[in-house]
Amino acid sequence: MLSNRRATVVRALAVAVALVAWLAVGAVGGMAQGKLAQVQENDAAAFLPSSAESTRAAEASRAFVDTPTLPALVVMQPADGGDVTPEQVQAATEWANGVPDRDVPDGDGDTWADYLVGDPVVVPSEDGLALLAIFSVDADAADERIGEDSVAAVLVTDLRASLDQDLGATATDAGEIGLQAWVTGPAGFVADLVTAFGGIDGVLLLVALGAVLVILVIVYRSPFLPFVVILTAVFALSLAGLVVYQLAANDVLVLNGQSQGILSILVVGASVDYALLLVARYREELRHAEHPATAMRRAWRACLEPIGASAGTVAAGVLCLLLSDLGSNRSLGPVAAIGIASSFLAATTLLPAFLIVLGRWSRALFWPRVPRPVAAVAVAHGHHAAPTDDPADASGAWGRLARWVARHARPVWAVTAVVLVVGAAFLPTFRAGGTDQADVFLTPVDAVAGQEVLAEHFPAGAVQPVTVITAQDSADDVAAAIEDVEGVESVAPYTGTAAGGPAGTGEPVVVDGDVRLDVVTTAPSDSQEAVAVAADVRTAAHEVDPDALVGGAAAETLDAQDAARHDLRVIVPVVLLVIGLILTLLLRSVVAAGLLLGANVLSFAATLGVSAILFNHVLDWPPADPAVPLYAFVFLVALGVDYSIFLMTRVREESARVGTRPGVVRGLAVTGGVITSAGVVLAVTFAALGVIPLLFLAQLAVIVALGVLLDTTVVRSLLVPALVHDLGDRTWWPSRLSRPHAPGTHRTTSAEPGATVGAADTTESARP
Repeated sequence: MLSNRRATVVRALAVAVALVAWLAVGAVGGMAQGKLAQVQENDAAAFLPSSAESTRAAEASRAFVDTPTLPALVVMQPADGGDVTPEQVQAATEWANGVPDRDVPDGDGDTWADYLVGDPVVVPSEDGLALLAIFSVDADAADERIGEDSVAAVLVTDLRASLDQDLGATATDAGEIGLQAWVTGPAGFVADLVTAFGGIDGVLLLVALGAVLVILVIVYRSPFLPFVVILTAVFALSLAGLVVYQLAANDVLVLNGQSQGILSILVVGASVDYALLLVARYREELRHAEHPATAMRRAWRACLEPIGASAGTVAAGVLCLLLSDLGSNRSLGPVAAIGIASSFLAATTLLPAFLIVLGRWSRALFWPRVPRPVAAVAVAHGHHAAPTDDPADASGAWGRLARWVARHARPVWAVTAVVLVVGAAFLPTFRAGGTDQADVFLTPVDAVAGQEVLAEHFPAGAVQPVTVITAQDSADDVAAAIEDVEGVESVAPYTGTAAGGPAGTGEPVVVDGDVRLDVVTTAPSDSQEAVAVAADVRTAAHEVDPDALVGGAAAETLDAQDAARHDLRVIVPVVLLVIGLILTLLLRSVVAAGLLLGANVLSFAATLGVSAILFNHVLDWPPADPAVPLYAFVFLVALGVDYSIFLMTRVREESARVGTRPGVVRGLAVTGGVITSAGVVLAVTFAALGVIPLLFLAQLAVIVALGVLLDTTVVRSLLVPALVHDLGDRTWWPSRLSRPHAPGTHRTTSAEPGATVGAADTTESARP
């Protein structure tokens, strides 16, 4: 009696500590989650390795200029399509010259002159049909914060507001002076990216949580329990946001908009998945324990291993991204791992505490399908519950499917594998050669529209030329070789002229015996055409001067894409090795681990093949960034193995009692509903990434959502159970299952009629 009382006191203290700790996390972490945008770094060049040639070229280029700049370009053209008039040139020039004296919004009295290098320059196009105003932002100050946004983003927003207020010139309204205007260039694209990522904290989370809430109401058929699960996910997100914010603010890791969006989705999806598994097992145990605390203790012990293994597998998989050459990929690894750890902690501490503190009221959360103890139900119906070891007693849709798979195991896995191989056959058609910056946005934005107008009237690659640092003695030969490269508009030495001034005038600037050549491409510097030209320029320059360094925006994109392809070759095998080792240790079987890993790799290949068909022929999307298949692989293989872990740990538990083949039937019958529900939740959650109008996230959303659905409905429901059933006890090689139980008791499982998620009941009864 004393020990029971002591255990009750300890349990009460643990629950109290957990609730207080999580309330503190929610109070502080909620604010940190809202401030994540303030610690984002979205400059692609900042993520390149220091060894990349474009990075070394950028460092060398700094010696040629007093202050590196980030251009903000305002392109204007008459609304009537005619020539630019002198009055329009004068109005645009006066407006541009007045910008440096404008107060910076929320800038504590600063003016834009504090952030701009030199005076603005207004240049008419050669065809006389457009004007270009160039504002050179101090590159070192461009990422500083003004309020919640960077200097570059605030400047572009202010330029657009000023164009509207002072000139009446916008993309849609020509105003009194008859000019339409767009703000584009590198700073313009930064501002539009910031706007797109601005929906992460608001729209994305609302859509994801709303969709999950609807699914949970359908799954649980209860108006109350879904809110407890959603609350668990919200607290997990607060913890993840708090940790990531502190690490990013102190420069321990780098956070970008993509990582923040993936973090939000991953935490919500994983938290709900883990909660589904725990609540399903808790519901089972409520039918075999008089007190909810006893039921929770049994459920927690049963679920801790699969949930822990699942979280560990995903965390280990995403941490393999630390091997990446790209800082953006490396940063996602720890960010995602922190999210998974937060989800695991919330599901295994906060959720149980919620349910325990409610006591007997926790049964009411399942209303109107309240689980009652089996003995009470039997007495109410005037008979006794009899345990059964017959897997055929598993009723419901998942029980019927499990028996059907058992009866046709070999044809099921053979046909399923063939279908997946057919899908995988289209994998080579998946295009991941890189994306033009103009194609990054899925909705019309000012920067893209302005870039199109700019390319019509000005040399497209003049704003951000390819830069070549070469020895002065070989500069002429290097220039001559580059001029012969297809796609090169002009080559000129850097003379130190002001931004926007004519290139190639005066004497070339010489630094330590080196000169800089500016190579203007016919294609815009942010296009894949310019990237290809940069590669050819690099080849031509190295043939003349092996020590030449080729940089610039197009070369940076080239190096980033090469690094992403390198990451794919290096990280994929490591992820497979790490997950394979975890599965082997968890299941204590080489065969089972290999079977699950092979099934999930096949599922990934089929997913990418089907996605290629969708992207190329249905959605008509441009090619993906090379990082898309890498992210998709890491998430799909790690998350796909999750569901197989949920299934196979239960199959092993059941197989230890009744044998592998009956254990497969029981394992599938018991876990089928909850795993499918978890898969649907995660798929819908990742699909919510599509509300952020960026191609990268939309492609990732489609691939992961499709892959998760394919894995839960085909691989885990048909392929894996059929293979395990066909292999029988050989599945567990080299270990052997220990089937006997403690004398006097045995544990049986029978499906509960009408169970919300298809879970089966587990009963304990004394042997005669």
